[in-house]
Amino acid sequence: MSTTELVRLTIGGEQDVFLVRHHGREVAAAVGLEGQNQVRVATALSDVGRELVRQHVATKAVFRVQDGATPALLVELTWSGTASTDSGPGWDTARRLMDEVRFDASGVTLVKHLAAVTVDEDRLARLRDELRDAGSGTALDELRAQNQELLETLENLELKSKELERLNAELEDTNRGVVALHQELTDELEQTNQGVVALYADLDAKSAELRDGAAARIRFWTNISHELRSPINSVVGLTRLLGAPGGDPMTDDQRRHVDLINSSAATLLSLVNELLDTAKAESGGLQPQLAPVALDYVLAQLRASLQPLLRSGDVRLVVDPLPELPSLVTDETLLVRILRNVLSNAVKFTEQGEVRFTALRGPGPDEIRFEITDTGIGIPEHEQAKVFEEFYQVPGALQVDAGGTGLGLPYARKLAEILGGTLTLSSTPGSGTQVVLVLPVAQDEDVQPAPVGRALIAHGDEQERARLADVVGELAEEVVEAEDGRRALNLAKSRHPDLIVLHASTPLMSGSAVLAVLRLDPELRHVPVVVVCGDDPGSLARTVNGLGAALLHHSRVSTESVRRAVRDAQFAARGRTTDE
Repeated sequence: MSTTELVRLTIGGEQDVFLVRHHGREVAAAVGLEGQNQVRVATALSDVGRELVRQHVATKAVFRVQDGATPALLVELTWSGTASTDSGPGWDTARRLMDEVRFDASGVTLVKHLAAVTVDEDRLARLRDELRDAGSGTALDELRAQNQELLETLENLELKSKELERLNAELEDTNRGVVALHQELTDELEQTNQGVVALYADLDAKSAELRDGAAARIRFWTNISHELRSPINSVVGLTRLLGAPGGDPMTDDQRRHVDLINSSAATLLSLVNELLDTAKAESGGLQPQLAPVALDYVLAQLRASLQPLLRSGDVRLVVDPLPELPSLVTDETLLVRILRNVLSNAVKFTEQGEVRFTALRGPGPDEIRFEITDTGIGIPEHEQAKVFEEFYQVPGALQVDAGGTGLGLPYARKLAEILGGTLTLSSTPGSGTQVVLVLPVAQDEDVQPAPVGRALIAHGDEQERARLADVVGELAEEVVEAEDGRRALNLAKSRHPDLIVLHASTPLMSGSAVLAVLRLDPELRHVPVVVVCGDDPGSLARTVNGLGAALLHHSRVSTESVRRAVRDAQFAARGRTTDE
């Protein structure tokens, strides 16, 4: 870093003050400072010079330009004797207008930083000559110069004032536009909110109508089934008595007629039983009783019961040996019903070849896969989704001979979902059909639920909500509460809980409505959900089971019941993930 001297002056009286001000401004202009900074340098020198003259101190002023990393204009003021630099209007002005004011024992240095130093040696020489020939000037010249500076400053202020007025006017126009836009958006939002509230009310009403309709249908099925079962059982019993050994002798026609009555009654009884079981499944009346299952015993039973159903010696029932599988804990009765329905369908529609049953580990680490494959007539692709509709039967010659109600596969899929699993079908016409049942496994009936990080509880009653929070808090690291269904949805979307517990009658949005919205959200559709309901859930059980959630009766809330409900909800959520 080096410095180059530009000019040297002496300040001994008031006239010298005018000179140092004049030269200070010209030096500032010569080293590249713009107009405002030129005025700042000149004013600082003028006030400091007057301060020193007032103290009767003879001062030398040396102007230098500093090169290097921090280029600057330096004005070194030195004097002999003593001068007060602690306070005074001149020093205050210098501190305010200059970038630095450095005091030492022999004087003071005023510093004004430069963006860059572009003055070369030739220009420095010319500058010294110009400053030397400039003369001392008069007070009147200095006053004119100051007046000119003042006029320029006033003009700049007037221009800035006009610009400020223009900007204020634009800002005011913008503010008016923003206020109008805000009001318009507020009105639109209010209308949208009113529409959403009306839509939710309409959805709740429609849901209530659907629930009432479903409940009425299930009550009808249940009542009809119960009413028909007793007389049909009587007909079956009487026809068996007529045909039993030791009874009154019958002619061949009479025996054929009795056999026909017995066959028809048995078919009707089967239909009634399927209707009753389907009604129970849809209403949530079928609650799985989990216990360890001996698969080899189950398969032996199925093979014995299905062997007589084979159409001819051209069809074989093959049960592959069981590999090493994890212990299966599920409802054995429901599992047998699923497998019997699927296997009997395969046997009915296979004229030659084989019906094969295989059990495998997977596809998940805690799942078992059951495959039933046949070489039967197959199902056209456009019919495959319809076979899971109640009472639907694929048209065909074999269907006429096989009979049936069209409830077997829908009932089997419903039972699979109740057990937390999935039932899927794939088929090729003329080649055969494969049905796959996937069920979760567990170690024992009292298996603990998976750890829960954050749980969300929605209940309109503060005391009941606190009661649930205390019990759920034993399972979850964090519990978030909501007093109504809408807030529960908002919290679910913002906090992404690992478990949601909803009361069926939450304010603003019912628990089933919240559950339906959750199952439509890609980010929340697989979150385990427990719905707290009354002692008689009615059609709510069907809705909850259909949407992959678990039910919990509010009168039975305890640590054990909540753990079981959370476990069931996690199983149901995992089943939905596997199905997708």
